Parts: sequence; C-alpha cells; structure tokens
Amino acid sequence: MTNLELEFCGVHFENPTVLASGVLGVTASSLKNVVRNGAGGVTTKSIWLTEHIGHNNPTMFGTSSYFMNAVGLSDGGLTKAQEETFPEYNEDKKAPIIANIVASKIDDFGELAEKITISDPDLIEINISCPNVEDKYGKPFACDRGDAASVTRAVRGKTRKPIIVKLSPNVNNIVEIAQACANEGADGFCLINTVGPGMAIDIDLRRPILTNKVGGISGPAIKPIAVKHIYDVYKATGLPIIGTGGVMTGEDAIELMMVGARLIGMGTMVYYRGVEGFGKVVKEMEAWCKKNGVKNIEDIIGVIP
Repeated sequence: MTNLELEFCGVHFENPTVLASGVLGVTASSLKNVVRNGAGGVTTKSIWLTEHIGHNNPTMFGTSSYFMNAVGLSDGGLTKAQEETFPEYNEDKKAPIIANIVASKIDDFGELAEKITISDPDLIEINISCPNVEDKYGKPFACDRGDAASVTRAVRGKTRKPIIVKLSPNVNNIVEIAQACANEGADGFCLINTVGPGMAIDIDLRRPILTNKVGGISGPAIKPIAVKHIYDVYKATGLPIIGTGGVMTGEDAIELMMVGARLIGMGTMVYYRGVEGFGKVVKEMEAWCKKNGVKNIEDIIGVIP
C-alpha cells in the first residue's frame, strides 16, 4: 500500500489532490462535497474585499482538448466568506482549506490577508493574475517582477499563515518572478494559472462563444506548459509547489510531482470527470505507485534532474 500522505508548508494532507480555486468553491457545502469525493484539500474561489460582479453568460465552454472561461472572478466578498463559508467548513473540517485572495490594489491584498487570517485558513493563496488597475495598461501583478514582489511583501507583513503565490504562465521569465516573491517571504507557489487569453468563434452564429470574447485556457492542452514551468520554478527555488494545469488522471498528477509539485490542484478535471474524479485520480495514483514499486509518494517529488 502506497503512503500518499504528505505535508505542505507544515500542513498535513491525506493525499496530494486539491480542489483548485474557481471551481466548486463558492459554498462550504460544495467544498465539503469535494472532500467527501476524495480530495486531500480544497481552495476557495477567489475572495475580494467586497462583492465583485463577474462577466455575463456564457462565461465558459469546453472541448475534448481544452476548456475556456471568462467568469471574471465573481465573488460575494470577504464578509460572506467570513460569516458563511469558513465557519461552516471549519466546524467539522475533514481536510485543509486554502483561502484564495484577489485584489486590484497592493494595499488591498495586505488588508485581505490580515482579515482572512481571522477565519483560520490553513494556507493563503495569493491570486496575482487579475488586472492591475493601478497600472493604466491593466497589466496583471503576476506579469511584473516588482509588482509581484510588492504584493507578496504586503501579504507577508499582515499574516503568519503560510502564503502561496499563484503565478501566471503568460510571462517571459516565470523563474525571475518566482524568485522575487520568494525573496519577499513567499512560502510556496501555485502554478500555473490559465494560459492565454484565447478566443473561439461559433461559426454558425458568426460571433465569439464567450460574451467577454476572450478567456483563459485550461484543460489537457496546457499540461506540457505546466510541467515546464513547475520544473523551472522548483529547480530555481526549491519551494513547495501546488502543481495545476491540465491534470486529468493519476498519471498526469505523477508527472507534475516528478518535476517538483508537492500538491496537485485540479479544477477543469471536474468538467470532464465530475467531482468523483478526485477519488478516481487518487486510486490511479495508488495503482501507478503499486505497479512501479513506490511505497511513499514523497519519493517521486522532484526526481527529474
């Protein structure tokens, strides 16, 4: 029997699978259902200081090879998370919960981190891939080394919880940005976020499928990009990584762990395999480990030289 238990930034997980932010993470009941279906942990949908209205439908669609979304980071706001999501989830918590926070201003990230800490998440994940409204060009914080470092510094100054920075693949040098965050106190990383933006057309209606016209690309097609970025960031920093991007099977999860991922985030997988997919991926990982004589999942993390 393979031991799939591990620790991530001092937090114990029964298995490496984690619900990625943005999927099924709106209510405590949906988060609990993910755990019941086999996930080792969960991540909330991105939490803003105040209610944030996303884009109009249609906001997502999928094909056999990729998924595209332009939800627009809709959220009920911090108060709703503090009064509803965390109290209900924590009263009989069965698995760690990661609070994903997002903001349009650097100072707001710090305020969010301070206030969400009171709700006692196990880790805080910083989503720095939203548009930076302090920049007249709308450049995401994740695309600038200085901005990424500033957000990390702001959060680190407001909480003692482990902080994970969620990085974007849409940059020239992800290692440079990761190192800047590490220098400011990041405990680990989540990568990658969606690729793109991309665009798809309904040729019968002669218009874009998404109301927003463009959206982030996830799903099976982006896994090789995730593998490369995880490998590079792990080799450069050695910090723990939540690997996400294109994971559909246990074998996919093993691949990301071999290049340095310690936990495996899955979101789009639910579209293809349902929430039951978490338990299926865990079983597939166990089957692969048994077949290959792996007794402890720790033994495969970062084995690719």
